[in-house]
Formats: sequence, C-alpha cells, structure tokens
Amino acid sequence: MSEPDLDTRLETYYVRVHGIVQGVGFRHATVRQAHALRIRGYVANMEDGSVEAVIQGTANQVDRMLSWLRHGPPAARVSGVESEERVTERRYERFEQH
Repeated sequence: MSEPDLDTRLETYYVRVHGIVQGVGFRHATVRQAHALRIRGYVANMEDGSVEAVIQGTANQVDRMLSWLRHGPPAARVSGVESEERVTERRYERFEQH
C-alpha cells in the first residue's frame, strides 16, 4: 500500500493567528509568502484582533506556510497559532487578502 504523495495531494487548513498581528503588515506579508510557496486560500483580519487564514496546497507547501505563520513578518508578535485540517471539495484558485 503506497502513501499519498506529499507533493501532489491537496490539503486544506483553517488557521487562526493570535498576538500583535493587525496593523503590522501581517496580511500583506502572508499573501507574499503564500504566493512564493504557491499556496491558495485567503487571509483576513478578525474582530477579536486575530488573523484568520485558509491555506490550501500540498502537505509540504502547507507545512512550510504553517511554519512561517508561527512567526509572521518582522513587526508581528505571534503569541499562538491554532490550525486544523478541513476536508473540503472547494479548490481555491489563488491566495488573496480579505
């Protein structure tokens, strides 16, 4: 029995980033990083001061994006990241800022 290829099977993760992540260019930097990694989905500010993201890509791409989100851009101060895989049939075409 073969394992799914970590470079082909799409994964979708819902992510919530807490800390000083609004007003510091977090969303803009996230879009740049997602484009560099060829991740699809979106990033948005939430009313509670956190940032929400949906990231979709291969396991290797998602792992690299999650690792980046744990730190964010230089001005951000990430205090916590929650992430969970979500099963969905939706396929995002690009990564965008909401």
